[in-house]
Amino acid sequence: MVASVPVPQSSPEQTLGAKAQRSDNFAKRHIGPNTEDIQQMLGVLEIADLDTLIDQTVPQGIRLHQALQLPAAQSEYAALARLKQLATKNQVFRSFIGMGYYDCITPPVIARNILENPGWYTAYTPYQPEIAQGRLEALLNFQTVIIDLTGLEIANASLLDEATAAAEAMSLSYGVAKNKANAYFVSRECHPQTIDVLQTRALPLGIKIIVGDHQNFDFDQPIFGAVLQYPASDGTIYDYRAFIAKAHAEGALVTVAADILSLTLLTPPGEFGADIAVGSSQRFGIPLGFGGPHAAYLATKEEYKRQVPGRIVGLSKDIHGQPALRLALQTREQHIRREKATSNICTAQVLLAVMASMYAVYHGPKGLKAIAENIHQLTVILATGLQRFGYTVSSEYFFDTLRVELGTQNQESILAAATARNINLRVFDTNAVGISLDETTTPEDLIDLWQIFAQTDDLPFSLEELKQPSSHLLLPRTSKYLTHPIFNRYHSETELLRYLHQLETKDLSLTTSMIPLGSCTMKLNATSEMIPVTWTEFGKIHPFAPPSQTQGYQILFQQLESWLSEITGFAGISLQPNAGSQGEYAGLLVIRQYHESRNEAHRNVCLIPTSAHGTNPASAVMCGMKVVGVACDDQGNIDLDDLKVKAQKYSRELAALMVTYPSTHGVFEEGIQEICAVIHNHGGQVYMDGANMNAQVGICRPGDFGADVCHLNLHKTFCIPHGGGGPGMGPIGVAPHLVPFLPGHSVVKMGGKQGIGAVAAAPWGSASILVISWMYIAMMGADGLTEATKVAILNANYIAQRLKSYYPVLYQGKNGLVAHECILDLRSLKKSANIEIDDIAKRLIDYGFHAPTVSWPVAGTIMVEPTESESLAELDRFCDALIAIRQEIAVIESGKMDAEDNLLKNAPHTAASLITGEWHHPYAREQAAYPAPWTRENKFWPAVGRIDAAFGDRNFVCSCLPMEAYSS
Repeated sequence: MVASVPVPQSSPEQTLGAKAQRSDNFAKRHIGPNTEDIQQMLGVLEIADLDTLIDQTVPQGIRLHQALQLPAAQSEYAALARLKQLATKNQVFRSFIGMGYYDCITPPVIARNILENPGWYTAYTPYQPEIAQGRLEALLNFQTVIIDLTGLEIANASLLDEATAAAEAMSLSYGVAKNKANAYFVSRECHPQTIDVLQTRALPLGIKIIVGDHQNFDFDQPIFGAVLQYPASDGTIYDYRAFIAKAHAEGALVTVAADILSLTLLTPPGEFGADIAVGSSQRFGIPLGFGGPHAAYLATKEEYKRQVPGRIVGLSKDIHGQPALRLALQTREQHIRREKATSNICTAQVLLAVMASMYAVYHGPKGLKAIAENIHQLTVILATGLQRFGYTVSSEYFFDTLRVELGTQNQESILAAATARNINLRVFDTNAVGISLDETTTPEDLIDLWQIFAQTDDLPFSLEELKQPSSHLLLPRTSKYLTHPIFNRYHSETELLRYLHQLETKDLSLTTSMIPLGSCTMKLNATSEMIPVTWTEFGKIHPFAPPSQTQGYQILFQQLESWLSEITGFAGISLQPNAGSQGEYAGLLVIRQYHESRNEAHRNVCLIPTSAHGTNPASAVMCGMKVVGVACDDQGNIDLDDLKVKAQKYSRELAALMVTYPSTHGVFEEGIQEICAVIHNHGGQVYMDGANMNAQVGICRPGDFGADVCHLNLHKTFCIPHGGGGPGMGPIGVAPHLVPFLPGHSVVKMGGKQGIGAVAAAPWGSASILVISWMYIAMMGADGLTEATKVAILNANYIAQRLKSYYPVLYQGKNGLVAHECILDLRSLKKSANIEIDDIAKRLIDYGFHAPTVSWPVAGTIMVEPTESESLAELDRFCDALIAIRQEIAVIESGKMDAEDNLLKNAPHTAASLITGEWHHPYAREQAAYPAPWTRENKFWPAVGRIDAAFGDRNFVCSCLPMEAYSS
């Protein structure tokens, strides 16, 4: 893919002339309120200036009293030019490495209209399904693709990568297997990064990993499950039916890690007995990106639907009886199950799953099969030619990958010849190399490969001589797939373009209005930050390319790590965790490893405040820790007395405290330093959840006031967009004594000397989107970042001040101020007007807004976070909407409006409900449709009415509707 905006090629020095200087200060464009607006807002708060606001909000004892030491802010043009210089230091070789990562072609219609389209990448997780029907339909398509190709009954709406999906399958198997074994068999033919992540995840849970040959495993040791690679990492296709039968006889579940494209030609795992299938959808049009982001998948049998990790899109109906989509079976999620949760995967890869699903829609079953058949035939031809030269191809049965035994030929000479032609091959420990073909492979590539192995340009045969169609597929597929009309209609660009636009218009994103979700930081994702994501120099590089070819990436990583270290006050950074939840997990594992290094493995108690993110206890349980809750006081702060009691009680076993700062209740706790000291005095470590780092940057640093490790949500504070529920990035920062324990990787040497194993499949996680955060920091500079934090705090306090006489602000700091978010208490409305929290959330849709975070962290409340990017006009519009809704509630309270049939109970109002049939409601259509002046100018219409959540769970459907549903 190429950027849709011309990229400057000049040097930074050249861009700093008068024209570039005039072209401006990026921070002024990123921060919503201008100087006059800020003064007006401060006037409402009766505070003189921003510095005074911060002095009254943030405890003096933790304040950073010097400017961040960061490079001077660059203009958008200059930052793009500088990043382009780094990009050109990467060398884009043709990759034949394979190992689960393949070059592919992103159809331009998908690249431009999804990946580069803020209507798709700035949306939030579809927790308000009435305004997310477009994304939900795309994800339902994704699930259908996975169900059809794997031959299993249900699939989730994506996971983070293939390796962590395999680990999730292991956890699922551990939970439901009927035997009591604690050993898990892992085929040695699995990709090495998958084995690495499995070993990391198994260790703290006490699961024994047995890596071996599935052909010789005799089941003399009981296992609860197994994972097999299909085709194997070296390309071999095995018939796993006998192994699966033996495993089932032992009461074990079998997971098959399957190449999704190969399943268009090979018998699907569900048809030969697999209980679970996992894999990556990367080769369905998602760029390599040096490792990510890519959408993984997990499919299984319906009997395990309540144990499936991640999210499942399901079909329900709305208040009018029309089909409507929602996230199904949410009782599985960790924010409800907390310490009973088996998974902390709250971040999916929605944007990438949407792209993969549309790749399948665009090509359809015939197109996908043609792509796979072409790859396979080229592989067969390549193998035939190599055998003519006397090389041995290890496997008779293969799809797209060959392991070539070099015999008397020297491996180094073959690799040198490949490098001379800008080609990368896979290197095996023995005298062998691997070659994986993909969608981009051409006949000319085969000629290059033959010349490399022949060590001459003069070939004794032509490509045409070897073109004799044959198959080397074991267990060829006979069943049909993707028969639904959705995959057999949109094959022209015109049709797909209209379909994508139709879905986009059903979703509310930041292109529509502010999304004021507390703790989720839905800020501006600037175009200049997004442009480099699609540059070839970042997108077409394999995660296991030699370091000599990735110098641009390495410099980018070093600079970003340095900047994040300065911002947080930590000595070391790991960029590997590819979600905030993964950052939590990695941080706790680092703490666990630290204790073990000191012969204190018995430290396994994790103290967690009752207000914590639901992922916190789930992460602790996954690390083998025992969760002990700590109470909060009436002001929402950690109860210091209770903390001291618990720390003393578990002093010998205390491993860590997990704390969010500012607190999950939206205030800067005055006692944070004492809280950290209490934990340290009892030998524990302090893990800080970085979800609220947007209130700290440039003001205070967690590494300075007592935290030992902190994860950073780059998809929140540092501008990586949410993408409708992913991608995310959750790197961790650690204090000096924890640096030796940072994550390593089995394929690429990295991490600390005593580092934990890999927590993600790729060494640097979702590397290609790190350019977004690099651009943000480079363009903002120290002053801009600090100003952004101050304005984020100002915006939240302005909203709190405007709304507190209508909705009480539940928690406030010692000066009556909040941090960067505030909690509004709506609980009294249930008694006074029979109004539930959801009624207000749905009525906000009629006003054109996404609801704030509902009923979390306190049931019956909403948490509002405006960020620094929203203008005063938008803040006022949002406040005006909530004030108007409160007046609508007052009419109900007065008895002038029916308590069951009213504007809130019937919200959101669709266009169809307003113009179809008789109108029997005690309010006018106009009140329902146009409750505020701005709705007449730019009305966002929800695609469906309020959805019946319970109906969807009782009537579980998680794939595309049957054929008859399309008859109309």
